[in-house]
Amino acid sequence: MLIKKAKSYGFCFGVKRAVEIAENSKNAVTIGPLIHNPLEIKRLADNFNVKYVENIEEIDENIKRVIIRTHGIPKDKLKRLKEKNIEVIDATCPFVKKPQEIVEEMSKQGYDIVIFGDKNHPEIKGVMSYSVHKRVFVVLKVDELKNLKLKEKIATVAQTTRKIEEYLKITDFLIKNHKEVRVFNTICNATFENQEAVRELSKEADIMIIIGGKNSSNTKQLYNIAKDNCESYLVESEEEINPEWFKNKKLCGISAGASTPEWLVEKIISKIKDVT
Repeated sequence: MLIKKAKSYGFCFGVKRAVEIAENSKNAVTIGPLIHNPLEIKRLADNFNVKYVENIEEIDENIKRVIIRTHGIPKDKLKRLKEKNIEVIDATCPFVKKPQEIVEEMSKQGYDIVIFGDKNHPEIKGVMSYSVHKRVFVVLKVDELKNLKLKEKIATVAQTTRKIEEYLKITDFLIKNHKEVRVFNTICNATFENQEAVRELSKEADIMIIIGGKNSSNTKQLYNIAKDNCESYLVESEEEINPEWFKNKKLCGISAGASTPEWLVEKIISKIKDVT
């Protein structure tokens, strides 16, 4: 069986930058996981003593250094951290900072804010917090827009890891039903490239293995694209690889989420080779 990697996959710029910051900031904590990959989080904890806590209340006097995760944190929590007597290192992805800035500015100008994304995702919680008013609406589908009583001035941004096709449905509805709509395409370029590469490879492959954290939004998007075209599986580690998947398969495609390190990709490819 032939194994072929997607043309674009794995660590994006923001994740690579955050991991390098963590490696150079030993003995630190992050508020929530730095990135959405449990094995890479474990490596940082084991080798660099960079661990995470779930909330600010867990930070005691023994902690002197805090790293802001790639997804960012709500504005009020960042303010509280900076008021403490600790070093704060901001590893928020620059592509995540952009929708934060847009929401802050557009809300100041009186626009209702529509965010395309998952309201429970840490990135979206952070972006929402930058609005200066409470007229912020988070949606995943057009149907969710239909019952909202929106003003005529609307600004919209998207979670950086979402599918552009789905965002276009949201913006199309808004433009058709409101007088003034400011559309900001805040989906990351790496997301575009990884999704297009998976779409292309999954049409050619007999089976796709998507590698990444089960809690990673962009990894789930890759998996959803792949499974539309061929038999596909989402795995976090080599232990999840099932030899039965590969019976009578000629081409196995490989892709990985933006928080998936290359060492893990190679480890899983090695396991696939061992069992086929």
